[in-house]
Amino acid sequence: MPDRPLVTLLGASGFIGGELARRLAARPIRLRLVSRRPAAVPHGPAQVEVVAADLRAPGVIKAAVADADAVFHLVAQISGTGAWRVAGGDEEGRAVNVGLLGRVVDALRSRTDRPVVVFTGSASQAGVDGLVSGGEPDRPSTAYDRHKVAAERLLAAASAEGAVRGITLRLPTVYGVSPSGPGKGVVAAMARRAWEDRPLLMWRDGSTMRDLLHVKDVASALLAAHDHGRALGSAREASAPWLIGTGTPIRLSNLFTAIAAAVAARSGRPPVPVLPTEPPADATPADFHSCVVDASAFTRATGWRPAATWPSGLEDVVAATAQTTRTSGT
Repeated sequence: MPDRPLVTLLGASGFIGGELARRLAARPIRLRLVSRRPAAVPHGPAQVEVVAADLRAPGVIKAAVADADAVFHLVAQISGTGAWRVAGGDEEGRAVNVGLLGRVVDALRSRTDRPVVVFTGSASQAGVDGLVSGGEPDRPSTAYDRHKVAAERLLAAASAEGAVRGITLRLPTVYGVSPSGPGKGVVAAMARRAWEDRPLLMWRDGSTMRDLLHVKDVASALLAAHDHGRALGSAREASAPWLIGTGTPIRLSNLFTAIAAAVAARSGRPPVPVLPTEPPADATPADFHSCVVDASAFTRATGWRPAATWPSGLEDVVAATAQTTRTSGT
């Protein structure tokens, strides 16, 4: 179906990638799903091609984005715990978190049609304790955030050169359940711990605030970025990043208490205790920054708004982690 547009999704088997793949498959497009392990083939009218490959291998990126009208870049190297810490050291992480996006841009540079490239950053990159609106200078305090800033700037430079239409969406804390499962974020991690009947340990007094965005709302924002790619790629000077979030944060102590209560309601056991604890030695200032996202600019440009509600989103995670906890035998 050569008349259908071709969309390449890098990181298709991941937490966000699995949900975005499901949404894209519902469209009359050609869809190329690329990830290290084979991505599940979603149902829908899209013509789906699954590519299982190590994106670091020579030639893989070039083949993955060949002839693509749009590319979603959702690849990142983080620690196995799911925290925003880089696995394998700073240089190895940089090769994935920055280097692979550089290969994408290089592979598309000779094109004259300026494909849309949608990239995901982190709202914590600004190093702000409080409301993040998008006008703040970047003060990344972790290797992961430094990598994200470098990758964003690489994409912005390629956009300024006219090689691509680069769009970066900076995300807050993401939670929920996607086709790949409940993920490794703080909500899922604490829900698993509660199912294992272990106390939920919060650093210090749990007063830090987090803006929790459901993975389904992240997928809708990515689609909105794609659909408004031409306008978004030209609407902000030097392709500045767009922030997405709910604007309604939750205190971590309240979050952990709600998770304990939701698991207790399903298990029939008393809620596990929520206990303060001293942070580990590798904690960073960003771990204690409250993050509240002002997504009004992106909403004005695209009409996107978060739709998922916190109570139902939490219930989904609690149900999904109950299943994974039983499956793991704990």
